[in-house]
Amino acid sequence: MSSQTAAHPTERQSGRTANPLQPSPPPLIDRIALPAFVLALLFLSFLGGAFVMLSNVFPAKPLSDAYRGGEALLAKIEQSRDPLASDFWAPERRPEEGVTIHEAGAVFPGYTLYTSGHGSEALLFSMDGMLVHSWQLPYSAIWSEESPVKDPQPDEFTYWRKAKMLPNGDLLALFVATGDTPWGYGMVKLDRDSNVIWSYLGQTHHDLDVAADGRVYTLIHKMRDKTFEGFPQLTVPRLDDFVVVLSPDGEEEKRVSILDALVNSDYARLLDRVTWFNKHDFIHTNNIDVIDAADAAVLPFAEEGQVLLSFRDIDTIAVLDLEQEKIVWALRGTWLGQHDPDVLPNGNILLFDNVGNFGPGGRSRVIEIDPMTAAEVWRYAGSAEQPFESNVRAAQQRLPNGNTLITESTGGRLFEVTQDGRIVWEFINPIRAQHPERTEEVILPIVSWGQRTAAEDLQPDFLETLMQREQQGSLQ
Repeated sequence: MSSQTAAHPTERQSGRTANPLQPSPPPLIDRIALPAFVLALLFLSFLGGAFVMLSNVFPAKPLSDAYRGGEALLAKIEQSRDPLASDFWAPERRPEEGVTIHEAGAVFPGYTLYTSGHGSEALLFSMDGMLVHSWQLPYSAIWSEESPVKDPQPDEFTYWRKAKMLPNGDLLALFVATGDTPWGYGMVKLDRDSNVIWSYLGQTHHDLDVAADGRVYTLIHKMRDKTFEGFPQLTVPRLDDFVVVLSPDGEEEKRVSILDALVNSDYARLLDRVTWFNKHDFIHTNNIDVIDAADAAVLPFAEEGQVLLSFRDIDTIAVLDLEQEKIVWALRGTWLGQHDPDVLPNGNILLFDNVGNFGPGGRSRVIEIDPMTAAEVWRYAGSAEQPFESNVRAAQQRLPNGNTLITESTGGRLFEVTQDGRIVWEFINPIRAQHPERTEEVILPIVSWGQRTAAEDLQPDFLETLMQREQQGSLQ
């Protein structure tokens, strides 16, 4: 036997000579100890974080605020890539454009105004679909450093959520934007030539109404940190709504917190209906109508000067007394996510029920209800042959002849139905574009508001201008 020491088998296989200074590999237990320790720390951190958030102890709020801030930033980036990718636009449902149905003897004649997600513009059409007037103004034309909107979106990301035409051709319009929270941007009053009469830079949104004395009633919102004892679900910071009353010249005269008015009323328990998807906009007020003398005469629970409100996210309509700053009546019914409740001359309330239809033809319907019993006395819903749906926005108007003008926002459509549900007039937004990412998809801007006005309700000089444009158009 050779006196040379035999090499270790692993050294012979590798052809390397062992280095006496190189440490031996650590035992298996040592190699898994550090990763296990790190995993244990991560697990304990997770448990600690879960305890902090569920118990709502420090630093739960800073962590929650940071998370929500990150969510808001990502949402703004996503919604600010291209205005055509925002929810101001929707897939085209039908290729037709303009007026597609017009039964002259069955409709209520007049001029139809609508606002469209394509921009800060209101368009006025004849019954035959001829454009007879328009108003335009970008938000940048009224913005100033006094606005609570410190870094507004570019003009192409704003549009008029609602516009109301006055008999002399003046127009009130609400600016809203995509990508921001709050998204309300302000209000403007224009003359018939789109010159600014006045502007109001409170963060108005959704709706406005004009009282007989010329005062303007609207909604604003802002972020608040006010908490309410007994209502832990109303977490902060929170987007809260207010009723604002403006003078005929656009000066703010009164402001009332709607959430305060609800919490301090007999109807506070409605807040137990707060939904999981509210994004800290807990009631989402989307309507304001001034209760005038005629309304008060047919509503036993309301008085002149109060306002009718709609809270989308708790499926509630309510009456607010602005002097008491208190909700004095409220009702939930079979509707879901509703918009635009209107008091009718018979004392009933007409509203757009966005997602409360469970029959064929779509999720939406328009219903007339008895507010004393919540009983449904009339409805219009779609069918398999004539589908009808707008899960957000939308409106309706009961016309003097008993027909109903319906704004199907997501479908980009206005149409008039008779009491027996027959469509006698239809208008489809003629504006089209290609989706910026899904280039094969044709899209059209949503129609968020429609208003029919009879010719005899307009001042003679403004009416003459509209009629001249109709005659000129018919000669072309």
